[in-house]
Amino acid sequence: MKKRIITISQAVGSGGRTIGKEVAKCLKIPYYDKELMDKIFESSSSYADFIEEIGEYAPEASNLLFNIAMFPNSISTMGIEPMADQQFVYQTNVIRRLAEEGPCVIIGCCADYALRDREDCIHVFIHADMKYRTERIVRLCGYAKQMLHKRLADNDKKRKAYYRHYTNRNWGEAKNYDLCLNAALGLDTCADLIVDAAKAMNK
Repeated sequence: MKKRIITISQAVGSGGRTIGKEVAKCLKIPYYDKELMDKIFESSSSYADFIEEIGEYAPEASNLLFNIAMFPNSISTMGIEPMADQQFVYQTNVIRRLAEEGPCVIIGCCADYALRDREDCIHVFIHADMKYRTERIVRLCGYAKQMLHKRLADNDKKRKAYYRHYTNRNWGEAKNYDLCLNAALGLDTCADLIVDAAKAMNK
């Protein structure tokens, strides 16, 4: 069975998106992250109702799923908890549809779980220690280093809770992935390793 789909989960600040784009470029296949989110909302029949219900609290469409994933408690306090569940269903359906369309790289969105029953996938997790992630974000975005450690720790906690809630799995646990890579190896090195793995498994 050829490995056609590559899912990449990541800790914030580890560079998973950068790695994913390079992998997609090398393999000449589509890459989905924000584009995937757009497709999710475009395909949602209740998108207009969802936006109307949360009213002034609604972020832009491209950021809405991200906020649900990162801040599920803040969404539920608006009394629309079932909507988050609906969004997860839409998300899963779109991921599966993309996988049916052809080879691609999909970043985040619990894609590893959504495609868990397919044999043509390589599931990757990109991690890095707090020091690496903090320094990388400071370098790229200019954020105050003092604030980042707590924000990243909180983000990790929320991602773990979100992933656990919808998959009954532990986020970042090696057994859920085919390949776990430390971003400190170098983003180009990580991309090369994923590409090499995909090519080797397709021989």
